Amino acid sequence: MRKTLTGLLGATLLATPAFAAPPKLVIAISVDQFSSDLFDEYRPAFTGGLARLSSGAAFRNGYQGHAATETCPGHSTILTGDRPARTGIIANNWFDLSQTRSDKGVYCAEDERVAGSSTSHYTVSPLHLRVPTLGERLKQVSPASRSVAVAGKDRAAVMMSGQRPDQRWYWDGKRYTTDLIGVRAPAVVAATNAAVAKLLAAPADPLEAPPLCVAKSKSVAIEGGGMPVGAGAFARAAGDARSFRASPQFDGATLALAAGLIQEMKLGKGEATDLIAIGASATDYVGHSYGTEGQEMCLNLLSLDRDLGDFFAVLDRQGLDYAVVLTADHGGNDVPERQQAAGIHDAARVDPALFPAQVGKAVAAELGLKGPVLIGDSPFGDIYLDRALAPADRKRALTAAVALYQAHPQVEAAFTHDQLRRAKLSTGSPDAWSMIERARASFDDQRSGDLVVLLRRRVTPIADTKSYVATHGSPWDYDRRVPILFWRAGMPAVASEAAIETISIAPTLAAWIGVPIERGAIDGSCLMSVPGVTCPAR
Repeated sequence: MRKTLTGLLGATLLATPAFAAPPKLVIAISVDQFSSDLFDEYRPAFTGGLARLSSGAAFRNGYQGHAATETCPGHSTILTGDRPARTGIIANNWFDLSQTRSDKGVYCAEDERVAGSSTSHYTVSPLHLRVPTLGERLKQVSPASRSVAVAGKDRAAVMMSGQRPDQRWYWDGKRYTTDLIGVRAPAVVAATNAAVAKLLAAPADPLEAPPLCVAKSKSVAIEGGGMPVGAGAFARAAGDARSFRASPQFDGATLALAAGLIQEMKLGKGEATDLIAIGASATDYVGHSYGTEGQEMCLNLLSLDRDLGDFFAVLDRQGLDYAVVLTADHGGNDVPERQQAAGIHDAARVDPALFPAQVGKAVAAELGLKGPVLIGDSPFGDIYLDRALAPADRKRALTAAVALYQAHPQVEAAFTHDQLRRAKLSTGSPDAWSMIERARASFDDQRSGDLVVLLRRRVTPIADTKSYVATHGSPWDYDRRVPILFWRAGMPAVASEAAIETISIAPTLAAWIGVPIERGAIDGSCLMSVPGVTCPAR
C-alpha cells in the first residue's frame, strides 16, 4: 500500500528501512527534459525500469528551482547539492566580453583558455564548475571508490562528475569519447562505438506503436519553416546520426555503455562504494525535434522504460547491491501549434523583435548610439551591454532596453544585474518563489548578463523552426518541475506531494553512503535517513 505524505517539506525526514551496510553502487540518472508533467502522464503505462523506480520514494514535485532551466545548469545541481548561483553554471552558454578571442561566448563545459577552442568547436572541461560533486567528495573520504559518468551530452557527464572522475564518456556526434587524458579506455567503449557505427550504417524502420501512442499520432503543422510533427515513428536513413540522437536508440546505447562499464570495471564489487552518473539525453532531443505531446515522445518514453528495465535486470543478474536516484535537468514545453489546437490560447512563438540584436537596434536608434548595444544569442535569459559604450551611454542603454522589454506583451519580467545582485536567495518552498527569486537562483555576479529577460508563460523562444520546434529554459513550472525518484531493493513505497529541490539529492545520497558534508557548505539538505545513518542536523 502506497503512503502519501502531503505536507512533507525539505526539513522533514523520511524513514527508510535499516540496511546492513551502505549500497555498493550508487546510480544517479538524469533523463534530459523529463518533466513531472510527462512523468504524471505516462506513469500508469510504465512497466519496466521507471515503474520500478516509482515504487520507491517518489517525489513528483521535484524542482530545478532556478529560472535558467537549461541542460548545463540543471545537471550542475544534481550531484553538487548547489543551485547555479553557487555552481557558477548560469546557462548552457554565456558571454565574457573581456575575452581576447573574437568569439566572446563561453560554453559551460569548455576550457576557453585552450588555443582554438570556441563555443562551436570547444575543448571539453569542468573548468567552470565551482563546487565539488558527490563523486569528488566520495573519493576524498574513500580513495578506493570509483566515480564514473556516461551520457549522451558532454555537459551532462561533466556537470555530474566534476573534477578527476575515473572514467567519463559522452557522445560527440559520431562516437562516445572522453576529455580525460591518460585514462585507459575500457574495452566496452570500443565495442559500443563499433555497435553504434554498425547500427548507423543501416536504415532504421519505423517503430511499431502501441495503442497509447497511436492515439497521440496526429500530424501538426509547424510555423516558421519546420516540418510537421506528431505522427513520427523514428524511421531513419542510413548514416543519419542527427536522427539517431533524437530517437530511443540513443538512450539504449548510452545505457548499454553504462552497463558495460559497470561490468568491466566491477563497479559495486569492491569493498568501497562506487558511483556512476548516467545522462539519458534522447528525451531532450525528441522534445526539441517533435514536441512533448505527440506519438514521438510516447514511443520514446515507453522505450526508455523498457531500456531501464533491461539495464536494472543486468545489474540484478550480477547480484549487485545498488541504490538509484532518477531525476531531470529540466522539463519542457510542447509546440505552441498543438497547444493552440488544444485550447491553450496563450501559447505562441516568440516575436523575432525580442532578439537582442533587434532590441539593440531599437535602443541605438532611440538614443543615437553606434554598435550592437546589446549582445546575446536568445530572446530570453542573459543579455549583455556592449562594452564599447561609454559608461553614461551604457546606463542610458540599459534603462531604455529594460523599458522596451518590459513593454512587450510577451515579456514577463526584465531584471537588471544590480537588481539580481541585491535580491536574496529564497529559502522558501520552490513552488512559491517569485520571478526574481527564480532568476536570482541562477545569477552569478561575474558571469550573468547586464539584464535577464523572462518571457511570458507558454511563449516558445523559437521563431525559425527549421532545426528545432520546441524548447525549455523558462521560469515556469512546466520547465522547473521534475520527478525525483529514489530506489533501493527493500525500500518501502512512499509517494510525496512535497515541493523539494534537486539540490537535496546529493546530501541525501551522501548521508546514505557515509560522505560527510559540512553544515552550510551546500544549498541542499538531506531528505531521507536510513536507521543507523541519520541525516545531519541543519
